[in-house]
Amino acid sequence: MTALLRQSVNTFSNDDDAIMSNSDIELSGGTEFSDGTEFSGDNGNSSDSEISSDSEISSDKASARSRVTPLSADPSTGELQLEERTSLRRVRGLSTELADVTEVEYRQLRLEQVVLAGIWTSGSAAHAEASLRELAALAETAGSVVLEGLIQRRDKPDAATYLGSGKAAELREIVISTGADTVICDGELTPAQLTALERVVKVKVIDRTALILDIFAQHATSREGKAQVSLAQMEYMLPRLRGWGEALSRQAGGRAGSNGGVGLRGPGETKIETDRRRIRERMAKLKREIVAMKSSRDTKRARRQRNQVPSIAIVGYTNAGKSSLLNTLTDAGVLVQDALFATLDPTTRRATLDDGREVVLTDTVGFVRHLPTQLVEAFRSTLEEVVDADILLHVVDGSDEFPLGQIDAVRHVINDVIREQDAVAPPELLVINKIDAADPLSLAKLRSALPDAVYVSAHTGAGIPALKKRLVEELVRKDVDVLVEVPYARGELVSRIHAEGTVEQETHEQNGTRIRAHVPPALAAALSEYAL
Repeated sequence: MTALLRQSVNTFSNDDDAIMSNSDIELSGGTEFSDGTEFSGDNGNSSDSEISSDSEISSDKASARSRVTPLSADPSTGELQLEERTSLRRVRGLSTELADVTEVEYRQLRLEQVVLAGIWTSGSAAHAEASLRELAALAETAGSVVLEGLIQRRDKPDAATYLGSGKAAELREIVISTGADTVICDGELTPAQLTALERVVKVKVIDRTALILDIFAQHATSREGKAQVSLAQMEYMLPRLRGWGEALSRQAGGRAGSNGGVGLRGPGETKIETDRRRIRERMAKLKREIVAMKSSRDTKRARRQRNQVPSIAIVGYTNAGKSSLLNTLTDAGVLVQDALFATLDPTTRRATLDDGREVVLTDTVGFVRHLPTQLVEAFRSTLEEVVDADILLHVVDGSDEFPLGQIDAVRHVINDVIREQDAVAPPELLVINKIDAADPLSLAKLRSALPDAVYVSAHTGAGIPALKKRLVEELVRKDVDVLVEVPYARGELVSRIHAEGTVEQETHEQNGTRIRAHVPPALAAALSEYAL
C-alpha cells in the first residue's frame, strides 16, 4: 500500500527566497564544519562554486531584508539572534557534478525544492504520515520548499536502495515531474543505500540524520554548541567518505630512494585515509575542548548548589514552547521562533516563586523522534543539566497531533542519560503548552489521559499562576521537617529558616531559638548539629 502526500508549502514565494545557512559545509571542493575546520578534497586548490549570479544574490538579499522583522529601539538578545538567523547567507559547493576529489555524503541542504520519501514499517498510517509531516517541517526549517512526499509500506527498508527498485524508479519519475533538486529520506541510510538510491533518482539524496545535523549547524551560536555540532557532524561523516576517479589513488608514499627507489616504494597513505586520519584527530581535539567547557559549567552548577538555589530544567520536544515558557516565567528575553531546534545552547535564568523562594530555570535543547545518536552523544555534557536538576519541567505541545508520542520520545533520551550517569531521576512535572491553539476535543482527551499535568499557554499567560503554584508545591514536597534549637550566636541560621523554609512553631529558650519548621534538604543538613 502506497500513499502519496502532496505538501503545498508557501514558506517562500519563489526559488530565490530560500534562506541560506552560514554553516558552510562544502562538498564538491571540500568540507568545512560548523566550527570552521575545513577538509579540502584537493588539498585546498579547488575553486569555490557559487550557487547564484551576483544579480540573483542581490535579489535574494533584498527579499531577505523585506522578511526581517524590524528590531525595537532596545532589542533583546532573542531579537538580535532572530535578525541574524533570517538574514541571507551565501552558500558554496552546491554543484550536483561529482568532482574528481574526495566527497562526503553529508549534503549541504540549501536547495530550493525537495521531495520526501519514507518507509512505513509499523504503527498506523496516521503515525507514518505524521512522521513525514515532521520531516517536512524539518526541511522547511532548513530553508527548503517541500513539493511532495512518498510513503511506502514495507516490513523493513530495502537493503540496497532503502525504498526498493520499483519505488525508487517511481520516485525518479516524481523528481523529474516536479523538478526537485534533492530527495530527503525519513530515516538514517547506510552509505551504500545513499549511493544506490542516488544512482536511480539522479539527484542528491540525504537522510533525516543529515538534515537534523544541518539545522543544528545553522542554529549553534556558542563556542560549546558549535564544537558539539562539529563533533556530531564528523562522527556522521567519517564512515561516509567516498570519492570518484583516480584522485583517491593519490599516495603519500616515502621519499625517493627511501624504500629502494622507483618501483620499490610502498603505497603510503591514500587520500581517503589522510582525510579520515585528519577527521579523527579533529574529533579527539573537539572532545577535549567539550570536556574542558563542561568543567566550567560544572563549577557554575556547584556554586549554585552551594548557594542552595533549587534548579529547574525545562525539557521537551522541539518547538513545544520551552523558550516561550522560560520568557514568561523569568522575563529572560531569549530567542523565540516558530521553528524546530531554535534553541541549542542552554540558557539559565533566575526567578522568584510565589513563596519568595529563588530558583534557576535552564532551557535545554529540544528533542525529536529518532534523534541522531551522534547528537545525543555530542550534547551529553549539556544534557547533564537534566541529571542535576531538582525538578524536570517537561513541556509538551498540546496542539500536536500525537502529544503522547512526544512525551515518550523525550523520556526515552532523558532516561538513557540518567541511566548512563547512574543517577536518580528528578521528579517530573508535565506542562501541556499551547492550549490556546489546541483542538478542544483533543485537549479534553489529553486532560483525561494526563490529569496531573498543568495546562498552560505561554503565549496568552493562561495557567501560568497555576504552574507557579505547582512548582512551589513540588519544591516544598522535597523539604523535610526539623526541630532545632539554634544558639543565639547563629542568628543567620534562623534568618535562613525564615527565608527558605516554613516555620510552624518558634520559641525563645535560655540557650537559643527553638524552631519547628519545614526546610529544604540542604538547610536541614546545616541545622543537623542543633537538632533536638
